Amino acid sequence: MKKILFLMVLVSLGCQREKTPIEISPELIHSSVDKVTEIMIHDIFSPPVASRIFTYPNIAAYEIIAQDDDKYRSLAGQVHELTPIPAADPGKPVNKSLAAMIAHIDLSRRLIFSEDQMISYRDSLYALWSAQNKTEFEASRDYGLQVAEHIAAWMDKDNYKQTRTMPKFTVNTDEPSRWQPTPPAYMAGIEPHWSKIRPFVIDSAEQFKPVPPPPFSMEEGSDFYKEVREVYDISKKMEAEGDDSEEVEIAKFWDCNPYVSVTRGHLMFATKKITPGAHWIGITKIACRKSNSGFNETVHAYTKTSMAIADAFISCWDEKYRSNLIRPETLINEHIDDNWKPVLQTPPFPEYTSGHSVVSGAASIVLTDIFGEDFSFDDDTELAYGLPVRSFSSFREAADEAAISRMYGGIHYRAAVEVGVKQGRDLGSFIVNKLKMENKSELAQSK
Repeated sequence: MKKILFLMVLVSLGCQREKTPIEISPELIHSSVDKVTEIMIHDIFSPPVASRIFTYPNIAAYEIIAQDDDKYRSLAGQVHELTPIPAADPGKPVNKSLAAMIAHIDLSRRLIFSEDQMISYRDSLYALWSAQNKTEFEASRDYGLQVAEHIAAWMDKDNYKQTRTMPKFTVNTDEPSRWQPTPPAYMAGIEPHWSKIRPFVIDSAEQFKPVPPPPFSMEEGSDFYKEVREVYDISKKMEAEGDDSEEVEIAKFWDCNPYVSVTRGHLMFATKKITPGAHWIGITKIACRKSNSGFNETVHAYTKTSMAIADAFISCWDEKYRSNLIRPETLINEHIDDNWKPVLQTPPFPEYTSGHSVVSGAASIVLTDIFGEDFSFDDDTELAYGLPVRSFSSFREAADEAAISRMYGGIHYRAAVEVGVKQGRDLGSFIVNKLKMENKSELAQSK
């Protein structure tokens, strides 16, 4: 009799566990995004490709949570060529937040190289969720994977695979204004066909085509020469002030170059850093935590910001390979000081416009729309790379600093910075005005 009672207690406890819903906190989506960032740093993805890797998993998660949350609207019909995701079976105990996590993880796994790292992360969570409530986990897993398949089919039509087989960029040394590979690795120009990637929200890659850079001329007194000379003069001033100068600190904080090559004797290797898009994804996490955003609010913030970043890269790269402008390092070494080196290592693609400026401008507009005009924050994104926390009174202030950091770093002229941040802000404003992700009436009632 005692044995029977004991078994009945065990069965009862098991049933209670089955009925306990699996709780998904915003920290879980932060963890998943952080894991993707960590793997991308390991795999050394280019900044444009990294932006694509962030965006599709975020959209998959967002589309799931938007089904049951009256605050949010589906992106189907708003984002190019996206059709509605399949509906969940109402007869199954699908946890939408859990399904969103699973879809995010599965799509992330497909987009990075080191799948084993993502699979290990996934399996540890699967085991935890299954132990908490196996029935709910399996129903949510099946649905999350179904949505991931739907988003993956849409993703495969964005022209990314086709650009992998397009010809490499051809350097034109006959024109003195044209970009040339820079030391120490002299890498070929990366992603010369990125403008052919299907955008998410903007109408086309050239929609926010900026004004051209100043006409090329190395004659003293010309507008272009003045910009070249300004980069050199600022660097010499910084050199005189030493590594503790504010400009050097700003340049290093916003470096975010995954292609930094280091030479030790006959050995050359790459140091690993986050991309500029990843830095702004990190700022999104900081803002979500500071504002105590819930799971759905956090997914919304990541999704909207990552789409702006991705479209900013498409817009910027369209201009980079149109103007195909030579970098300061090449001209300063040829015409002013053959021993000069920039504070930052010059990244391997044309100069105009500044990618950091465009991306930062776009991200700052979207984040301001989500969190408010005067949202102050402490940016600890670069702590893992030995850089201190920097504090900002707004996203716009951070974007302005990110933009000017490129001139302090010696890798961009002033026009690329100032025109680039305007290009990004114009693009960000377009996204904010075009996308209808939130039901404003529901938000007003909730407040």
